[in-house]
Amino acid sequence: MPFVLQHKNTSQVYTCMLVNHYRLEYYGVKFWEDEDEAEQDRVPFLQEKGVPDPESWRVAEMEEGQMKISNVKLKNDPAYILHWKENERPIATKI
Repeated sequence: MPFVLQHKNTSQVYTCMLVNHYRLEYYGVKFWEDEDEAEQDRVPFLQEKGVPDPESWRVAEMEEGQMKISNVKLKNDPAYILHWKENERPIATKI
């Protein structure tokens, strides 16, 4: 099951430009397959991306189906942000 970064106060899920296994760029949910790896990479990854206060983000487990739906809702458009609360559907909003 994928592990994502979620803001502790706003429930925003971290999204960015990524590269898929076909080497194509797309805008989507950043995820890890392993929880320990996600925990270990969380702060350095967010610092590398220039995110202020990386400690305000936590690692959250998201079902693969929800993550795929989230990527569809993002429409490959960085103008969208994603919010998700457990037991609810992800919501993408244009900023």
